[in-house]
Amino acid sequence: MARPKPDFPSADAIRALADSDGRLALRVTPGARVEGIAIEAGKVAVKVRPKPQDGAANEAVLALLAEALGVGKARLTLLRGATSREKLVRLSDS
Repeated sequence: MARPKPDFPSADAIRALADSDGRLALRVTPGARVEGIAIEAGKVAVKVRPKPQDGAANEAVLALLAEALGVGKARLTLLRGATSREKLVRLSDS
């Protein structure tokens, strides 16, 4: 059975939550049954399938966020929260 395609808010709605330096606050749920991104209480809530082992969940978060924003994964940098559910990611312009 094929996995359903993740549901995303618009890229503009996600970018609107970034601060003036392009930093975006995330609340991550690793090991979720269904992947997706939602906007909840002024933060971007990201659900990914991989468990938080050897950085697999962080990589999945960046890949899913890049897909939702329509940018390459290289434009996203994890600034804070490598071992936490609360993460801070920077979206670079170049």
